Amino acid sequence: MSLDLNDLLHDWPHEPGLIKVRKILGSDGREKLQLRIDLGLIQMEAIGRPDGIEPHDCESLLEYHQQRALKAGKKEQAFTLTSEEINELQQEGVQYYHRYISLFQISDYLGVIRDTHRNLEMFEFVAKHAPNEELAWSVEQFTPYVRMMNTRAKATIAIERADFAEAVKLIEKGMEKIRAFYAECSNAEMESQSPELGFLSEWLEEVRKKQPVTKLEKMQREMDTAVATEAYERAAELRDAIRQHLQNQK
Repeated sequence: MSLDLNDLLHDWPHEPGLIKVRKILGSDGREKLQLRIDLGLIQMEAIGRPDGIEPHDCESLLEYHQQRALKAGKKEQAFTLTSEEINELQQEGVQYYHRYISLFQISDYLGVIRDTHRNLEMFEFVAKHAPNEELAWSVEQFTPYVRMMNTRAKATIAIERADFAEAVKLIEKGMEKIRAFYAECSNAEMESQSPELGFLSEWLEEVRKKQPVTKLEKMQREMDTAVATEAYERAAELRDAIRQHLQNQK
């Protein structure tokens, strides 16, 4: 059997600027994800740790260290991660990053939510147990991006249900959490220059425009137009109709 990967990749060429992903069925009968990159491809497990390894008989290194921290806590012992352990957790997080980017590309938004939530959990764990702020920040700094992807996945599910009001709430909530992160960092400049907040803000306006106009909103807009065009009699009629509508809702 040839070991030349070109035989495998010939019919699936890399295209600069495009994220190309496909699902396959592995020889073990389990689904795999393949991400095409310029020099070949990355293959990942669809569930569990992306590389399929179970470190220390755990699903991930994060789970392993969480168990260690729990045991230390029960014994009222201090628990601190070493710089090497933090680096290993960060590298493991990169695996999940590759997978949730791939899952987003194939519209598996529940999978994106699962993996982004997992990485956010890892960031918080490292921040809590890192020996110093510098090591904690080496991981925490990616929080806004992962939070944005988590928000995109949740809101997209709502949009696919045509629930634009829910999508707006989810985007606003995601933005609030990113702002809270920057507030904790006491870095207003980072917030003002955040590409994640910039993207979500623009998307929020797009989604708001897709929301169906309620009867009340329609009357209020028509009344504003009537006032602007000095159609005061019509404006008064609409004002009374709005008052009656609000009264009926009580």
